[in-house]
Amino acid sequence: MTPAWQLPATELQRRYREGSLTPVEVARSCLVRLDAVNPRLNAVVARRDAAFLADAEAATQRHARGHPRSALDGIPLTVKDSLLTADLPTTYGTPALRDHRSGHDELAVARARAAGALILGKTNVPEFANDGYTGNPVFGVTGNPWAPALTPGGSSGGAVAAVAAGIAPLAIAQDGGGSIRRPASHTGLVGLKPSLSMWPRVHMLPGMLLDFDVIGPVARTVGDVRLLFDALRGPDAADRSSLAAAQASAHLAGRGPLLRLLYVERFGAAPLEPQIAASVGAAVETLARLGHTVERGALPINLDFFADAWPQIGQVGLARCFDAHPGWEAQASVKYRDLAEQGRRVPAARLWQIIESVTQLRRDSAALFERIDAIVTPAAAALPWPAHEAYPRLIDGQEVGPRGHAVYTGWVNAAGLPGIALPTAPSAEGLPIGLQIIGPYGSDDMLLDLGAAYEAAAPWAHRWPPL
Repeated sequence: MTPAWQLPATELQRRYREGSLTPVEVARSCLVRLDAVNPRLNAVVARRDAAFLADAEAATQRHARGHPRSALDGIPLTVKDSLLTADLPTTYGTPALRDHRSGHDELAVARARAAGALILGKTNVPEFANDGYTGNPVFGVTGNPWAPALTPGGSSGGAVAAVAAGIAPLAIAQDGGGSIRRPASHTGLVGLKPSLSMWPRVHMLPGMLLDFDVIGPVARTVGDVRLLFDALRGPDAADRSSLAAAQASAHLAGRGPLLRLLYVERFGAAPLEPQIAASVGAAVETLARLGHTVERGALPINLDFFADAWPQIGQVGLARCFDAHPGWEAQASVKYRDLAEQGRRVPAARLWQIIESVTQLRRDSAALFERIDAIVTPAAAALPWPAHEAYPRLIDGQEVGPRGHAVYTGWVNAAGLPGIALPTAPSAEGLPIGLQIIGPYGSDDMLLDLGAAYEAAAPWAHRWPPL
């Protein structure tokens, strides 16, 4: 029989309804799996075992009475350690917050808890959730379940490692420039970066990237991602942009089922790992066989401003954060103190210019999606690299900088658009690869529908890492 920790959330939900499995049995199975694999991966960095089992017992009783709170009731999940939790520390991966307890949950966590989800613990992040790998001075480095000496990516590396290893079927993660989609692609998972404020942000740590940071679901299947996404979505008056997100979603509800897709294999001269190009190219052929119209070409949006603007946004964000919390800066790694100092030297007029460029990008994106329905790209330009290194120095023999592996994702955050990462055929070494599909603002449901159709044609959930 399949162990409970291997079952997707949708199957757990079904078994709870029929009474063949209980949340307590699932919770115990997940804890056994956590003890077995987490020492090799360092994915989960804070646990609440007693409370987790008590929550599971309460969920079991609700299901026995036939009154679960929601579709999420009794389903285990993890929370990224950059999101506030009432009963666990939120360290942000930095020594100054090693024992930080806010006393309240971020809104999405509070919604998950109210829905009956079983919060297993917190997952590892890079310091200030500000890198494309996962390691920090508080908890150390996280490994990829498919090859523990390699990175699962970042900044949601702990979240994806926990799901890929079977520690929990669901994770609440965060994406400021690809931090859900790239790690999902590195670990063979589905990761949804929702439209801006589709999951409202209330009660949160200081952001570093204007309004680019969103939180979203990670799971092994599209159905599981949809389950968590639907359970936690919906506007909140404290995040006024979430009202626009809900309206945009309703406006786009009728699009499809056959779509006009633009496949953008490369961004200018930026290098791409050949195995990724081949794998994603084959996946695009699968999408075409499903009846979608596929056009191939360059991204018809000018992203030239991004090369200089992206690092400056992060630098200014760190400077603002440190000015508000001097104690954080005093204990931060030298790298982040240096970045903050650079941010203090960015003129206010330059930041205003960047904001105007972002506004224009959002207008250009809206115009683009008047003639196409979705854009397909690789999710990452590189395969996983050594876990202790912040980024790969070479891609296809070419030298790259810190964002060389991440060229496909950051602009999506700036544009406020939804993007989903889906697994494609793995590399010759057995390492996961993923594609990214981007839709217009509010098209999250369309992306999930397209992802589900692709998953049915090219399933992946039977693949498990050889831990």
